[in-house]
Amino acid sequence: MAPALRGFGLGLRPAHYRDFLDTRPRVDWLEVISENHMVPGGKPLFHLDRIRRDFPVVMHGVSLSIGGTDPLDRTYLAGLKALAARVEPAWVSDHLCWTGVSGRNLHDLLPVPMTEEALDHLVPRVHQVQDTLGRKLVLENVSSYVRFDGDEMPEWEFVPALLQRTGCDLLLDVNNVYVSSRNHGFDPVRWLDAVPRDRVRQIHLAGHDDQGDVVIDTHDRPVCDAVWALYAHAVHRFGDVPAMIERDDHIPPLGELIAELDIARRIAAAVLQPAEAA
Repeated sequence: MAPALRGFGLGLRPAHYRDFLDTRPRVDWLEVISENHMVPGGKPLFHLDRIRRDFPVVMHGVSLSIGGTDPLDRTYLAGLKALAARVEPAWVSDHLCWTGVSGRNLHDLLPVPMTEEALDHLVPRVHQVQDTLGRKLVLENVSSYVRFDGDEMPEWEFVPALLQRTGCDLLLDVNNVYVSSRNHGFDPVRWLDAVPRDRVRQIHLAGHDDQGDVVIDTHDRPVCDAVWALYAHAVHRFGDVPAMIERDDHIPPLGELIAELDIARRIAAAVLQPAEAA
């Protein structure tokens, strides 16, 4: 059985394998990219088998394509289930998006249209994944840069509707909410306030590239002040939800990421302590 997971985590990256094998960094848990460990053998799985002895893990995928039009890949799902049985993650997550068409993976996280038709398409696919894995699926909101002409509702109505109809939970990416709010001109606080309080399983924090007229989700720099402020509101609304820093490029030494993670710890403590004392 997977250990209970609380506190503050980091994404496990090859640059930091040795840090986690040789020391006990001040990190409560680790998120691993599912696809990096689904091939039998190899260094990623070798290191993960050892690191997870000391650190609880969650699995985070990038290729499920839950919103795609191709049938869900049963071979992929079987591999995902096998990996979960091996590493016993606290939960398994992926993205609310599509990643390819006609059997071709585009290696991008592409947004789904916000329509009733899309919900009707997504619901049985989420159930299929949950039935296959034998556990709840956790889905992450993605950043977006364009809208569909046929959208019938905003994302902050679409996401709760999907959670309600499928029983899945949300991986709330606070940075993605902020990025999309800048690109589309909506209030990110309104987005957060529309999500049911008890359905947020995990929080992502990351950096982005602010080009003024467009903001691009890059995961290659520290979290900015505006995203920290939005995280404080998320803690106020959702409480003590496990949160982590994502860094996928320009990866600094582990100590720098832990220092950034300490900012999240301080923000959460500042928000939660007054509430606990009330």
